[in-house]
Amino acid sequence: MRWFWIDKFLEFESGRYAKAIKCVSLAEDYLHDHFPQSPVFPNTLVIEGIAQTGGLLVCEHNEFREKVILAKVPKVQFFCHARPGDTLAYTATIERENADGATIHATSYIGDRLQAEAEILFHHLNAPWLGTFFSPEAFLSMMRVFGAYRVGHAADGSPLRPPARLCKAADNGQESLDSPLPRGIAQ
Repeated sequence: MRWFWIDKFLEFESGRYAKAIKCVSLAEDYLHDHFPQSPVFPNTLVIEGIAQTGGLLVCEHNEFREKVILAKVPKVQFFCHARPGDTLAYTATIERENADGATIHATSYIGDRLQAEAEILFHHLNAPWLGTFFSPEAFLSMMRVFGAYRVGHAADGSPLRPPARLCKAADNGQESLDSPLPRGIAQ
């Protein structure tokens, strides 16, 4: 992913559920154009945020073996606008998963107020030409940065850990993928 529309995970249960937050800040450039005198966080970016939350949930459940793309948003409803200063809480629950992809039910809340509700379909994509654009190591890095390995747990209740095969591949001179922060950054 090139753009991040979540800031961190609050909860993460492998194969079932994830909760992440996005803090909307007036310092974000796109808010100065959308709309200059009354800035609003674009609804398309809310969809991106809940899709990133759900997409990482689906990717992790398959141990990052599948390339997962957002295929369709068949149902979405918005109830209010998000504005600078709001914190969006995104939830994603896997409703169905099979060899072709997954369907999630997702919500966005501002405090205790429902901001959006959606159904999102993801597809597993086997396309060698995608190359490193969908690097499993990059997704694992995002999981670490977003705190999924700090708050997450596996279906059996044990702490969430990155797949050993990817840690080994990524550990060639780089930081461990299950460490909370990259080398050189104080905790």
